[in-house]
Amino acid sequence: MRIAFLIHHAYGIGGTIRTTFNSASALAEQHDVEVVSVFRHRDRPALEPGPEVRLRHLVDLRPGSPGFDGEDPEHARPARRYPRADGHYGRYSGLTDRRVTEYLRSTDADVVVGTRPGINTQIARYAPPGPVLVGQEHLTLACHSRRLRLTLRDAYPRLDALTTVTETDARDYRSRMRLPGVRVEAVPNGVPAPRTAPADPAAKWVIAAGRLAPAKRFDLLLRAFAQVVAERPDWRLRIYGAGPQRERLRACIDHLELYNHAFLMGPAHPIESEWLKGSLAASSSSLESFGMTIVEAMRCGLPVVATRCPHGPAEIIRDGEDGRLVAVNDPDALAAGLLGLISDEDLRRRMGRAAIENARRYDPARVAERYTDLFTALLARRGRHSRLGRLRAGLHRTRGAALGTAFAARDGLRHARAAVRGATARSTEGPAA
Repeated sequence: MRIAFLIHHAYGIGGTIRTTFNSASALAEQHDVEVVSVFRHRDRPALEPGPEVRLRHLVDLRPGSPGFDGEDPEHARPARRYPRADGHYGRYSGLTDRRVTEYLRSTDADVVVGTRPGINTQIARYAPPGPVLVGQEHLTLACHSRRLRLTLRDAYPRLDALTTVTETDARDYRSRMRLPGVRVEAVPNGVPAPRTAPADPAAKWVIAAGRLAPAKRFDLLLRAFAQVVAERPDWRLRIYGAGPQRERLRACIDHLELYNHAFLMGPAHPIESEWLKGSLAASSSSLESFGMTIVEAMRCGLPVVATRCPHGPAEIIRDGEDGRLVAVNDPDALAAGLLGLISDEDLRRRMGRAAIENARRYDPARVAERYTDLFTALLARRGRHSRLGRLRAGLHRTRGAALGTAFAARDGLRHARAAVRGATARSTEGPAA
């Protein structure tokens, strides 16, 4: 099976990139898999996509690279095919419209997977007959604007399937969106097991990680930890991540006089080695589409005290078995949950073992099995396994290969012409004064 993931960009360290690479790498053990990044702004990806995964890009934004597209006149024109309601609209252009459409017309993939609403909308509207089309929701339906929901309601019925990362969000899509014939499935993010020994339950560190943004409520965690320090001054807190609230959180630490107990560590990659420095993890969010950091901590042997926020934590943590769930936006409840485990090392030890065992269900190999079952069923439904279906697939790939060669030649000719024009301009300018 040929599977293609179409992603906004694959060269950073964001959660969508991590889970896409995890799934792609696991699927590549049995299938032909590529990740197609709309944008490229680095020479090398920050994360490893997997040795069997092909990585390619559509628009090169690396200044000085031979294929630099940043000065292409098309890239200065606003996008017409990427939905305005998507938060990334301003980064897309007439050039991305053309490159994405050309890719969809030329790909020989059996399954094309979009990874954000704007891209899902593009594949739904502009992919030709042939590949199975799957949209992924890495956030939640509830967090999208009304304008974007209306856009999705118009485009998503053309998909074959939509996957969410929680059952709660899958139910929202089934009940709030009219998607006749679209299979809506919850498939969680895959998180690999760490390659090191589990965390030490005797360590007196609480670890938290995530983007320093309002929804993560690290200010709430700091207020809760001030209560922890009042009873257990031998414990400390590390918060990993970057984001717009860093200075505000630094001021909060100073105000609460936690400068000897709470530390903003900045982003860390890989994060596994940082989880292992603690014996307890905390998640204070007011909203989580999934809770990837919760699973990462559990896979390292840390029980997690998390707010019972929509949507993910309550589907990940088994309250009282491998962690604690506490009320949202309540620093007293969060402090009590932390102190309950801080005061009982044997309980942390038992919960840590349970966390490792229970988090195995998020292993990328298991997630890949679920995707394989879904893709296989969708292909069978489309008749790809019939004689006629195989013939149509073959014609689609033949046409795709021809179009891909033509598009590559045309882009190469454009770059060559641009280079000649630049050289001619320099020669007519004469020597610099």
